Amino acid sequence: MKSKRILKDFFRKTWYVYLFSIFFHLISSMINVFYPKVLGQFTDKLLPGELTRALIVDYSLILLLIGAGHVLFNGMAMYLIMHVGRKFEFLVRGGLFKHFTEMSERFYSRNGVGKLLSYFMNDVTAVRESISMGVNQTVNATMLLVAAVTMMLISGIPYYLILASVTPLLLIPFIVIYLGPIIRKRSLEVQEALGTMTETAEEQFGGIRVTKKFAVEAIMKQRFDKTVEQIRNKQLRLVRVSSFFQALIPFLGAVALIIALAFGGYLTIMKQITLGNFVALTLYIRMLMNPLQQIGNVINSIQRSRASLERLNDLLSQKSDIVELETARPANLAEAGICIQNLSFAYGKSSNNVLKNINLNIKPGTTLGIIGRTGSGKTTLMKLLLRTYDPPPGTIRFGDTDVRELTLESLRSQIAYVPQDGFLFSTTIRENIAFYERETEIGKVEAAAQQAQIYDNIIDLPNRFETRLGERGLTLSGGQRQRTSLARGLIKNAPIMILDDSVSAVDAVTEKDIIEAIQTERSHKTTVIIAHRISAIKHADEIIVLDDGVIVQRGKHTELLAKQGLYATLHAIQEEGSQHATGTSHS
Repeated sequence: MKSKRILKDFFRKTWYVYLFSIFFHLISSMINVFYPKVLGQFTDKLLPGELTRALIVDYSLILLLIGAGHVLFNGMAMYLIMHVGRKFEFLVRGGLFKHFTEMSERFYSRNGVGKLLSYFMNDVTAVRESISMGVNQTVNATMLLVAAVTMMLISGIPYYLILASVTPLLLIPFIVIYLGPIIRKRSLEVQEALGTMTETAEEQFGGIRVTKKFAVEAIMKQRFDKTVEQIRNKQLRLVRVSSFFQALIPFLGAVALIIALAFGGYLTIMKQITLGNFVALTLYIRMLMNPLQQIGNVINSIQRSRASLERLNDLLSQKSDIVELETARPANLAEAGICIQNLSFAYGKSSNNVLKNINLNIKPGTTLGIIGRTGSGKTTLMKLLLRTYDPPPGTIRFGDTDVRELTLESLRSQIAYVPQDGFLFSTTIRENIAFYERETEIGKVEAAAQQAQIYDNIIDLPNRFETRLGERGLTLSGGQRQRTSLARGLIKNAPIMILDDSVSAVDAVTEKDIIEAIQTERSHKTTVIIAHRISAIKHADEIIVLDDGVIVQRGKHTELLAKQGLYATLHAIQEEGSQHATGTSHS
């Protein structure tokens, strides 16, 4: 789905449906405009006393057929348009989701979840209403207007009377030209405010537990009230213009009816037109008022939907900064080492380097441990390996191939990444663990749970592996969520596994059991372990120490302990804490 072509592509696929709907509206309007003419003829029959019982029955049946035909064809036209509108909603929301999945992490750092949900809910709905109900009312009103005017012209009503009656209606295009852009601009402001409110609400609901624990409900309510107040103010500004616009068009219709009654009544008294023509004229003018009201509603809707369409087009015009090369080839990481040469990286052009001149060679089948202070660049390095951010060309290679020359799907499918936060979906534990391959047999799911030391906790639950988790897995504790996430990474059995501080929420004994299970399970596979606790990485084939984006130390555990430096300092601090925790000390 490309920007600026949402409606064009959709209409190209569904034009025939709109054509059928227009055809049915045309038939419906042609049938409906006979209603005033028949009543006018019926009125003329009253005067000479020509009316008979048979004539009353005939005219009643004719009016019944006119009503039934109008309802039948109008109903079919409406069904087609509403059906195609729902199809638009389905296709665009699917296209939006696909577009979101192709965007990089940088895009999500700039756009909150609430803002993106606003596109899904508010903007798509506004455009859908415009191309379904809006098109339906526009076609119906246009056909009825044309048919009614045509019937007036051929019904023997003087042209000057028709012109005088419809003159107020000629002001409508000028009103639309003047007020339309104002309505569109204010509608865009309302949609932006709705996006902000949705984003704020999502954040508030996500952090409701923190809010309650700090007893700051009143503060959070004030903060949310500000966003709601902004919406109210912007909506009132829009309503002032749109209400005036919607009231003005029916007013012009009423003026037209007054002219028809006054001028037509005068001509009837003067015997220049028949009473039947006068009745037909007033009914035709009255018939025009409903389409005029519809046109007012439609123009309002179109102006609002144009604002939403602009927002959708702007969103879809954004391209991911992670672009797969046309010549990209599938990766084979089973026997591939990882070579990092002279890697320096900053998140933005104006920001400082997060990583500085990193050089690293990870042999296939080995374990690398990474430790360092918070903010030293450990997670950033892993994001570059996964290419969620683009490293400079030639700085990261898998085997002999630059990471930028590999297809994203083949790269990421062969790396099992376990983040610290351990995000879980609102589904069963089994489906969360078997997330990569949903059809994985239960035996493998249980084995992964045992390796992650979460199996005993799961079987204590009422439905065991079929237990459904709450939103973001909040049914489980922090440590249980982290171990479930770890099981999800282990079951993937990928050639490369990255543990990004993935055992930080478990106790020392559980951590030891997990690390031993990983050593056994991944004895011949490449594993990268990021940790703040030295106990999680001391078994690694090589350990690097990052500080302010620079590798300040590297070597094995025993080698680093023998040197004075950050590693030995961290080890001494952690050992001291461990001794205090167990109640032992050196004497």
